[in-house]
Amino acid sequence: MASTSLPAARPAEIGLSEEGLRRLSAAFTREIESKRLPGMVALLARRGRVGFVESLGMRDPKSGTKMSADTIFRIYSMTKPIVSVATMMLVEEGRLMLGDPLSKFVPAFAMPKVAVEVGGKVELLAAAREITIQDLLRHTSGLIYEFRGAGAVYKRYSEANIARRDQTNADHAATLATMPLAFHPGSRWEYGRSTDVLGRVLEVIAGKPLGEILAERVIHPLGMVDTGFHVSASELQRVAEAFDKDPDTGEAVSLLDPHEPPMFQSGGGGLFSTAQDVARFALMLQSGGALGGVRLLGRKTVAFMTSDHLGAIPGVEVMTGPGFGFGLGFAVRLADGLAMSAGSVGQYYWGGIAGTVFWVDPREELVAVLLTQAPGQREYYRALFRNLVYAALAD
Repeated sequence: MASTSLPAARPAEIGLSEEGLRRLSAAFTREIESKRLPGMVALLARRGRVGFVESLGMRDPKSGTKMSADTIFRIYSMTKPIVSVATMMLVEEGRLMLGDPLSKFVPAFAMPKVAVEVGGKVELLAAAREITIQDLLRHTSGLIYEFRGAGAVYKRYSEANIARRDQTNADHAATLATMPLAFHPGSRWEYGRSTDVLGRVLEVIAGKPLGEILAERVIHPLGMVDTGFHVSASELQRVAEAFDKDPDTGEAVSLLDPHEPPMFQSGGGGLFSTAQDVARFALMLQSGGALGGVRLLGRKTVAFMTSDHLGAIPGVEVMTGPGFGFGLGFAVRLADGLAMSAGSVGQYYWGGIAGTVFWVDPREELVAVLLTQAPGQREYYRALFRNLVYAALAD
């Protein structure tokens, strides 16, 4: 469908406190003035209507261009929920099952090996079972991110330059299939390249590139007009940039190049988007799989995706902190307490490494989006945003 403005409301009409929203803006203004954050865009929707959109600071700290609500950001791992939705659309069509082995679609993943370090040496053991589609969706596959550890498997990933952009999704999956797993599938949660491989599964099933699949199934139907794996030349001036150097460490900051369509269309972290587009996606989920008369998923499928799929499987707390499980593409809150910020049981979220995050709180009928390009400060600003948003709920 063509993009249209989302329904809007005055904050008080949807239970948002004007004073609380002013506190939110003031807090982020202080952070921008302290030079720890170039700029931000925030959006809050409640009960299906947008009641708050704020843009502060600079879109590009080098040029001094002012931030605006339509700024385009690298959303990195917020790509994962979008790919997960496209996957579940295929499940609803009967074209794959969560219990299907990955090797059904990418045969090179048959009979995987697991790397076990014994006495300083690495042994390869046959995996207890194959990787399933559910494992890919919930990050229990044994596939990892090379930058999240220092063991033998992480070293192998780094040596293979697994993240290079000059490869196809098929090339990427083929290389991963030659790597040992970090653990037996289903035994542990660990963040990794599972969703990149899931993107390749979608390509095999649909017979077309991942970018086309996402555009046809999710992006265009929802009117997400500024979301894609690159930014057109006419819109490049709208792209947000980070500081050249991290304000805390002084290290150089390098982000995805938006200029050209990448050969590697990373299902785990390649998309660019805006607050409005991310809100459209989140509101579709919050309303049970449909937006503006367009239905992507059945409401029970959305409920299934946003339920915990880990149970006693350990590991997710390393990423989320206490009080969370993980569903099919989202972290899922399991308790009102335990976590380091307010929230509700059933809240689900995910973010991106450059500083973006969104969440849906079904109990509060709340959608929240924060977009920044501040990789090193992302956890701090996510927590700050959560605290301030929940403090601004008036009823």
